[in-house]
Amino acid sequence: MSSWPSITYPEWSATCDTLHAHTQVLGKLAAELAPPEPQLQHAALRLTARGWETLPLPAPDGSGSFVVALDLHQHEARVETSGGQVQAVPLVPDRAVGVVTRGVLAAVAEVAGEAKIDPEPQEVAWTVALDADTDHATYDRQAVAEHFGMATRAAGVLAAFRAPYRGRSTPVNAWWGSFDLAVSLFSGDPATPPSDDFIMRNAMDSQEVAVGWWPGDPKHGGAAFYGYAHPAQPGFSEADLGVPGAHWDGDLGEYVLEWSDVVAADDPHGLALDFCRSVFAHACTTCGWDADLAASAEGTPPPVA
Repeated sequence: MSSWPSITYPEWSATCDTLHAHTQVLGKLAAELAPPEPQLQHAALRLTARGWETLPLPAPDGSGSFVVALDLHQHEARVETSGGQVQAVPLVPDRAVGVVTRGVLAAVAEVAGEAKIDPEPQEVAWTVALDADTDHATYDRQAVAEHFGMATRAAGVLAAFRAPYRGRSTPVNAWWGSFDLAVSLFSGDPATPPSDDFIMRNAMDSQEVAVGWWPGDPKHGGAAFYGYAHPAQPGFSEADLGVPGAHWDGDLGEYVLEWSDVVAADDPHGLALDFCRSVFAHACTTCGWDADLAASAEGTPPPVA
């Protein structure tokens, strides 16, 4: 039996939504302060050994840089500057998202200068502003630890998948809107965004294959790896990837490998990595990517000779 952790969305939904809302505060600070990058890369967070974290952001007062992290070991939102100043806001049961949000913004103002964010949450089922949210206050430490353990294993798979690729790619991004982890591999060709809204026209203007992992949501109760191509070509949804448990989910419009299948495998990391590589290879074939570029994702030629 696998030692990989596992928790379904229904088992920790209230805590999941609270944690998701906290990540949005970090992401909105990054979106506001970081220099803009293609595909909105400047707004992405990273998963570190302690939790979710921004990249170094320019201090509004010009004093240097600062980082905001959700430390899931100490259970606090932590603001730390390049000058060594630290402020922390505890993450505890029954502390509402609005209280934490106001605390984080106050901490940033104290050590790095005032930063304003758009408090409207994004890509979630609720609409109450982050700094006024009293609905989300559940915080179960054990559930958070279980999720973090899952996310850490998933990030390791995604990093191994991305590593040998010789084209442009993203690091393992922690996306605070959809609350998932993902890597995107690009062909180098442009693409037409699927819609003209701000996120789509900026995030999806290049041909790519995205592979990621998310912890589940009200519509899909189990965590899973996923993969899709943009733009997808006819026949993309029809493949047998040859990976046990992998299947096309028509509702999601993605190939999916359920976390339950991963943790039941003799080699969970190997199965998940096979899924990532199979989705990518199939996408490259159906979408007409350069064959040598596609082969590099499986180490041909090897990244280090």
